[in-house]
Amino acid sequence: MDIDTDKIDEAVLALLHLTLHDGVRAWKGHDWDALDRLYQKGMIDNPVGKAKSVVLTDEGLAESERLFRKLFERSSPRS
Repeated sequence: MDIDTDKIDEAVLALLHLTLHDGVRAWKGHDWDALDRLYQKGMIDNPVGKAKSVVLTDEGLAESERLFRKLFERSSPRS
Protein backbone atom coordinates (compact mmCIF):
# COMPACT_ATOMS: atom_id res chain seq x y z
CA MET A 1 0.00 0.00 0.00
CA ASP A 2 1.32 3.45 -0.91
CA ILE A 3 0.66 5.70 2.10
CA ASP A 4 0.67 9.50 1.85
CA THR A 5 2.60 10.38 5.00
CA ASP A 6 1.85 14.09 4.51
CA LYS A 7 -1.85 13.33 5.04
CA ILE A 8 -1.00 11.28 8.13
CA ASP A 9 1.06 14.20 9.45
CA GLU A 10 -1.81 16.63 8.85
CA ALA A 11 -4.22 14.40 10.76
CA VAL A 12 -1.78 13.97 13.67
CA LEU A 13 -1.11 17.71 13.80
CA ALA A 14 -4.88 18.37 13.85
CA LEU A 15 -5.32 15.85 16.67
CA LEU A 16 -2.50 17.49 18.64
CA HIS A 17 -4.69 20.61 18.63
CA LEU A 18 -7.43 18.57 20.29
CA THR A 19 -5.21 17.77 23.29
CA LEU A 20 -3.65 21.23 23.77
CA HIS A 21 -2.93 22.33 27.31
CA ASP A 22 -0.81 25.14 28.77
CA GLY A 23 -1.33 27.00 25.49
CA VAL A 24 1.33 25.20 23.45
CA ARG A 25 1.68 21.64 24.79
CA ALA A 26 -0.14 18.57 23.51
CA TRP A 27 -0.11 14.92 24.55
CA LYS A 28 2.25 13.00 22.32
CA GLY A 29 0.46 9.66 22.25
CA HIS A 30 0.76 9.37 18.47
CA ASP A 31 2.89 7.43 16.02
CA TRP A 32 6.58 8.18 16.66
CA ASP A 33 7.41 8.36 12.95
CA ALA A 34 4.69 10.98 12.42
CA LEU A 35 5.91 13.01 15.42
CA ASP A 36 9.46 12.86 14.07
CA ARG A 37 8.29 14.10 10.65
CA LEU A 38 6.38 16.96 12.33
CA TYR A 39 9.58 17.83 14.20
CA GLN A 40 11.56 17.77 10.93
CA LYS A 41 8.93 20.08 9.37
CA GLY A 42 9.28 22.54 12.27
CA MET A 43 5.75 22.04 13.61
CA ILE A 44 6.79 20.72 17.04
CA ASP A 45 9.86 20.76 19.25
CA ASN A 46 11.89 17.57 19.55
CA PRO A 47 9.47 14.89 20.83
CA VAL A 48 12.23 12.66 22.25
CA GLY A 49 12.34 12.69 26.02
CA LYS A 50 10.50 11.64 29.15
CA ALA A 51 7.79 14.32 28.94
CA LYS A 52 4.37 12.98 28.01
CA SER A 53 3.62 16.06 25.95
CA VAL A 54 5.28 17.95 23.12
CA VAL A 55 5.55 21.70 22.51
CA LEU A 56 4.10 23.07 19.29
CA THR A 57 6.02 25.82 17.53
CA ASP A 58 4.21 29.03 16.62
CA GLU A 59 3.83 27.73 13.06
CA GLY A 60 2.70 24.33 14.32
CA LEU A 61 0.14 25.88 16.65
CA ALA A 62 -1.42 27.94 13.86
CA GLU A 63 -1.35 25.04 11.40
CA SER A 64 -2.80 22.59 13.93
CA GLU A 65 -5.80 24.88 14.48
CA ARG A 66 -6.29 25.39 10.74
CA LEU A 67 -6.16 21.65 10.07
CA PHE A 68 -8.40 20.85 13.03
CA ARG A 69 -11.06 23.20 11.66
CA LYS A 70 -10.60 21.89 8.10
CA LEU A 71 -10.83 18.23 9.06
CA PHE A 72 -13.26 18.20 11.98
CA GLU A 73 -15.44 21.33 12.07
CA ARG A 74 -19.02 20.92 10.92
CA SER A 75 -20.28 23.41 8.40
CA SER A 76 -23.10 25.67 9.53
CA PRO A 77 -26.59 24.34 8.83
CA ARG A 78 -28.36 26.14 6.04
CA SER A 79 -31.56 28.00 6.81
